[in-house]
Amino acid sequence: MDHKTSTITALNELGRFLSQFSTESTKKNDSVRFNDLFFDGFLHQIKVSKEHNGWFSTSNMMFAIESWAKLLQTEPLTNWVSNYTFESASPKKVAIIMAGNIPLVGFHDFLCALICNHKIIIKQSSNDKHLLPFLVLYLTKVAPELKDKVSFLEQKLEGFDAVIATGSNNTARYFEYYFKDKPSIIRKNRNSLAILTGEESKEDLMQLSNDIFQYYGLGCRSVSKLLVPKDYNFDAFFEAMYHWHPIINGAKYANNYDYNKAVYLMSEFKMLENGFLMIKEDPSYASPIATLFYEHYETLESLSTKLNDDADKIQCIVSNNLSAHHLPFGSTQTPQLEDYADGVDTVEFLLKI
Repeated sequence: MDHKTSTITALNELGRFLSQFSTESTKKNDSVRFNDLFFDGFLHQIKVSKEHNGWFSTSNMMFAIESWAKLLQTEPLTNWVSNYTFESASPKKVAIIMAGNIPLVGFHDFLCALICNHKIIIKQSSNDKHLLPFLVLYLTKVAPELKDKVSFLEQKLEGFDAVIATGSNNTARYFEYYFKDKPSIIRKNRNSLAILTGEESKEDLMQLSNDIFQYYGLGCRSVSKLLVPKDYNFDAFFEAMYHWHPIINGAKYANNYDYNKAVYLMSEFKMLENGFLMIKEDPSYASPIATLFYEHYETLESLSTKLNDDADKIQCIVSNNLSAHHLPFGSTQTPQLEDYADGVDTVEFLLKI
């Protein structure tokens, strides 16, 4: 069995393991391999992650785990890798510097490097350091040949051939200097947007609420800004958001809401709010926690020109079929295997190094 086929087989087993943990329930499936060794251990890692990082609520972690369980199946994995030719690639050492804003945010980069048969050196964020090492442990139990493929590093990165690094705009400048002599993918801050016309149904707006609130809005695929026509009435929008109101029960979210609200009130900024979300007119793309920025547009044509000019600041755009490049409402937080961050094909990069 070649590396690609054996890795897909192992990843499918990992997907079966993860499928026991979901937002609805956690239920042990006795047919999952090595469950006696790993099931309770993974529940413990979820608990430790939650204690370590207040943004990692159980529901957010389960949502991430459930999303990966659906992707780590033989059919989607096989369809994904069928787009590439792996035979000519030579194994290298790839360093991956991961962000920690949402649970398992670096898993896709890890997956790409694994399927390309590289040796992987992972430097995790301190905010998300418990889940992935445990899942790698499970993978190497299922497929012992992967044991020497993955290592986790605390100290300085050395001895690698290429790097994938994700961070803020500030850290990206450091990465670009530090890794200037190596093939690299360096990701900066990006945000996601929603374009509304006023003709959206209640269901559309309720789907959009998931794009806004999932992961507390901390992901680069989280909608942080609305683009709306002149005289847009926000009543239907706020009504559709309301089912997310329990989010304010999270202490960190509530603290941010209170703080940002106080700042806006003291600064006498105009804003609308409903007790757990503020919306404020602002030209920026990146809004603070518990806040959505909005901006009016004159015409969809002029808006399209503006967004093309700002493409390097935008991760994805949701709308009601206004463009073939836009995503449908409710889909930003469930990217598919071929949905690469910043539109850069990670597998293609890894096959060429």
